[in-house]
Amino acid sequence: MKRRALWVLPALMFAAAAQAVPAVGQAAPEFTLRDTAGKAVKLSDFRGKVVVLEWTNPGCPYVRKHYDSGNMAATQQEAVAKGAVWLSINSTEKASYDYLEPAKLAAWQNERKVQPTATLMDEEGSAGKAYGARTTPHMYIVDPQGRLVYAGGIDSIPSASPADIGKAVNYVKQAVGEAAAGKPVSQATTRPYGCSIKYKS
Repeated sequence: MKRRALWVLPALMFAAAAQAVPAVGQAAPEFTLRDTAGKAVKLSDFRGKVVVLEWTNPGCPYVRKHYDSGNMAATQQEAVAKGAVWLSINSTEKASYDYLEPAKLAAWQNERKVQPTATLMDEEGSAGKAYGARTTPHMYIVDPQGRLVYAGGIDSIPSASPADIGKAVNYVKQAVGEAAAGKPVSQATTRPYGCSIKYKS
């Protein structure tokens, strides 16, 4: 009996942790993180606007696919033109081989003409785990009321090949356009793809 109880307890703990991750339609978890310049940024600072959350890591080939091709910059520019805020979040722990210091991360983005509203450092992984972010890139969209309206991949073809970008449906562009127009997001949940996030254990 004791052995069975010990097995059930971790299972219940895992279920509780899984339930803590917000579903589309629920309130987006609040967070406060430092940007690459050391300034504190809160999600609620942008209440009243559509907010795109992009989990990123320059060491990931799937991230480089979208950055080096210009697709991430184009997606971001289109979102900002519609009035959205764009927050890049790096949850890679400091001990990881592909962790980039804040200034180097900002320089890497600037070289690729990607200029988010803020690039946020989440080395402890608190924000990433609150959202259940699993991959880089992993994309979320928050509506002006603070509700999560999209969670998933940047597009419909889960590959690291830039050649696939033109054939794919860009879910983020689609969802931002719908959310900015006050419409329901037609594909609110999709499968994220990319490299696993290297969280601090």
